[in-house]
Amino acid sequence: MKGYRKYFFNKLGWFAVTFVFAFLLNFILPRLMPGDPVAAIVARQAQGMSNTTGVQAIYQQYTELFGTNKPMLEQFFLYMRNVLQGNFGFSFSQYPRTVAEVLSASIWWTVALQFPAIIVGWLIGNTLGALAAYLKGGFDKVLMPVSIFVSNFPAFGMAIILLVIFGVGFKWFPTSGGYGFDLIPSFTPKFIWSVIVHYQMPFWSIVSIAIGGQALGMRSMSIYELNADYVKYSRFMGIKDRTIVGYVFRNAMLPQITGLALSIGTMVGGALVAEVIFSYPGLGTTLLNAIMGQDYPLISATTLIVTIMVLVAFYALEFLYGVIDPRIKAAQAD
Repeated sequence: MKGYRKYFFNKLGWFAVTFVFAFLLNFILPRLMPGDPVAAIVARQAQGMSNTTGVQAIYQQYTELFGTNKPMLEQFFLYMRNVLQGNFGFSFSQYPRTVAEVLSASIWWTVALQFPAIIVGWLIGNTLGALAAYLKGGFDKVLMPVSIFVSNFPAFGMAIILLVIFGVGFKWFPTSGGYGFDLIPSFTPKFIWSVIVHYQMPFWSIVSIAIGGQALGMRSMSIYELNADYVKYSRFMGIKDRTIVGYVFRNAMLPQITGLALSIGTMVGGALVAEVIFSYPGLGTTLLNAIMGQDYPLISATTLIVTIMVLVAFYALEFLYGVIDPRIKAAQAD
C-alpha cells in the first residue's frame, strides 16, 4: 500500500506542476497576439457613428469591461480569481455571449467525438497487433506495412482523404457540420439520425489514425513476450497455450496503457484540427473562430479545458496502470 501511495502522490505532484505551467501559458500566449480585439467590437458597436468623442467613450467603456486597460499582472490575478469562480468572462468575438455559454455549446461535441474514437482506435489497434504477433504469416505481412503507412498520416490528412472519398466522391456522408443546417437541436428521431450521420467521418478519421500506431506497438511487445523465457518454460511444462497467451497479452498490454495516455495528448490536438476540416461544432472550430477574432478569454478558456481533459485522462490511465501492474508497488516501495 505504501508503494501505491507514493506512486499516486508522485503522479499527482507532476499533474499539479504541469497544470500550473499550462495555466500560465493559457493566459500569456493569447495576449501576445498582435492587434486590439476591443477595437473590433467598438467598430461593430459604433457603426455609422461620426462622433469621434462618442466612439472613444465606447472604446474606454469596453476596455474597462474586459479589463484590457489594466497591467498584465493585475489582469492575471483577476483572470485567476474569475476562473476559480468558474467565470471566464465575456467572449470578445461573440459579445455579449459569455465564454461559458460558448463553451457549453461545443465541449460535449468534442468529448462525444474524441474520447470514444481514441478508445475504439486503441482497442482495434491492440487487437490487430496481438493477432499479427500470434498468427504471423500473411496476416502479419499485410498488417505491418498498412499500419506503418496509416500511422504516419496526420489527423487532418486522413480527414481530408475521407472527406474527398466518402463525402465528395461517393456522397455517402455530409461534408460539414454536426447535424443538418435545416434542423433545430431536439430529441427527435430526425435530428438524432442527422447527428449520427454527420458523426461518422470525423469519428473514423480519428479512429483510423489511432489504429496504426497502437497495432505496431502491440505487435512489438507481443513478439517480445512470446519469446520470453517464462513462455518457453511454460510450454515445456505442458501448460495449455491458451493460458500462456492470456499472460503474454496481459503483460504486453501494460506499456500500451501508458501509450494510450500519451496518445490522448497528441490525438486531442490532431482531432481538434479534424473538427475544423469537417466544420464540426466542437472545441476545435470554437478555438479557430476565437483565434481569428483575437478572442483572448475564449482562447484561454478553450485551451485550458483541453489541457485539463488531457491531464485528467493521463492521470486516470496512470492510476489504472499502477493498480493493474503489481511491479509498480515493488518499485516505489524500495
